[in-house]
Amino acid sequence: MSTLTQQLMTLIGLGGYIRGVPHRGPRGSLPPGQHEVEHLPVVDLGRRPPRITRPEWQLELTGAVSRSLQLNWTLLMAMPFAVRRCDVHCVSRWSRLGMVWAGVPTRALVGTPGLSSVVDHVTVEGYDGYTTNLPLAALTHTDTLLAWRVDDHELCHRHGGPVRLVVPHVYFLKSAKWVKRIEFHSGDRPGFWESRGYHHLADPWREQRYAGQD
Repeated sequence: MSTLTQQLMTLIGLGGYIRGVPHRGPRGSLPPGQHEVEHLPVVDLGRRPPRITRPEWQLELTGAVSRSLQLNWTLLMAMPFAVRRCDVHCVSRWSRLGMVWAGVPTRALVGTPGLSSVVDHVTVEGYDGYTTNLPLAALTHTDTLLAWRVDDHELCHRHGGPVRLVVPHVYFLKSAKWVKRIEFHSGDRPGFWESRGYHHLADPWREQRYAGQD
């Protein structure tokens, strides 16, 4: 067993040390219109990128920044990791409760490219061409991760491995799989589903599934 796996198992065993998103209702409750599932469903655009190895993976930080940066697997592994226990809620009405994700908090990335003062939103892109928009505050939320493990297993390709975004306090459409680029910019720009009528903010507890639902 690797040292890293031992560390993760220790953290998972000591539940009080796993930071998690505060529940918006009684523990284990579901947001309006959701039902619980036992396994994480596979959701994508019907197309997946070729399998990406860890040495091949890169994340570009670009846009309204002092300098664009390329983050590779070695650099990612050199950053402090975190473990988050959270519930996942999909806009298509399923929820998986009590998942444990491990990765790098995205707030640790924000200072590295030197953001312009006008930046208030980001667009996240996956290797499959999927895009989604987020307020900068959602990317810098304490519980948002670039995740590479889930429930003490390496994140597999069908679930967005080697690295996906996990933004647990909003609907899971915001958690882009196979993440390859984060663009920092001024103003909100709809991503793939948002341009097709889904809500830009996607708060599950306010049931913001579609545009116009406040």
